[in-house]
Amino acid sequence: MPPDSATTNEVRPRATADLVLGFTVLLLCQLVGDITSRIDGLPVPGPVIGMLVLLFVLGARGDQPAIVAASDRLLAHLSLLFVPAGVGATQYLGLLARDWLPIAVALLACTPLTILVTAAVMRALTAPGEGNAG
Repeated sequence: MPPDSATTNEVRPRATADLVLGFTVLLLCQLVGDITSRIDGLPVPGPVIGMLVLLFVLGARGDQPAIVAASDRLLAHLSLLFVPAGVGATQYLGLLARDWLPIAVALLACTPLTILVTAAVMRALTAPGEGNAG
């Protein structure tokens, strides 16, 4: 049974407004990070500083439905964000062919190390019994 048109019309504008607000907040955090990085000359990329700004915003204001809605949309299409990186890598095929061994060693060593560090941080930050499934 199709939803009542009055209900649909009431929900969609709110969802659209949440998406616009959420994307605006995300982009403003990145902009603040970029400006901070350029003005201060920090060796940290602007988007990383922007993520820290977003972390402080979420910590101060709590879970924001608009940011969650925009983030969910971005994460749903995350694979598309890797296409430019893949295309860019094709410009360096000669370099990749020449230095394949150090690249492979770095990837094979850093991936398990990253997983172990992530697990250790998660274990340290999770209260006892909070993260257990069983």
